[in-house]
Amino acid sequence: MDLLTSLITYALALGIAAAIPGPGIAALVGQAMGGSLRNALVFILGIACGDVVYLTIAVAGLAAVAKSFAGAMIVLKLLGGLYLTYLAYQFWTSDPKAPKMAKSRKHNTPKTMLSAFSITMSNPKAIIFYLALVPSVLDLNAVGLTEWSLLVLVSVAVLFAVLTPYALLANKAGRVLARSSTLKTMNRWAAAFIGTAGLLMITEAGRALRRAT
Repeated sequence: MDLLTSLITYALALGIAAAIPGPGIAALVGQAMGGSLRNALVFILGIACGDVVYLTIAVAGLAAVAKSFAGAMIVLKLLGGLYLTYLAYQFWTSDPKAPKMAKSRKHNTPKTMLSAFSITMSNPKAIIFYLALVPSVLDLNAVGLTEWSLLVLVSVAVLFAVLTPYALLANKAGRVLARSSTLKTMNRWAAAFIGTAGLLMITEAGRALRRAT
């Protein structure tokens, strides 16, 4: 299989995997509805950073090493779920007319990226895709620095192409609600999406902990 064919195959597989709803998309929709489109795009960038880390682990052949960090992954998943739950609480209880809250959403880039990154790093879908499916799609032994760089570019491009429509539609819905003077409803929808993602992560962390013990 030549490089172009491998990249296309990988892009298609990643696109399908990324489009499947999960905690990442739920949280992204919540960010787009309750915040700004810029914040949602930053969130997608955080997801992409997590994917690049897993891609690098797969290419480096460190799948076995990654298994030894199972405990750390459980903690990361739990912390990410708790943060999303806290964020959902903020959206639910916030005053839509408070300028301070609106400002914090616009300039919270590090926390937004970290939240998205933690979701990806603890998302079973991402783990399975990169550490189990990618080796069957790509010849990882033939991946050098150039091929890895191309795979990173393809990954980022595919994730933005697949996830941006979710953000645009959710953000548009949020603006329609805002024009209808139902900002409180919009915030609570955002809280529901983000809170659901957080609870899913906490539940998955609990299951992983029970399996480990």
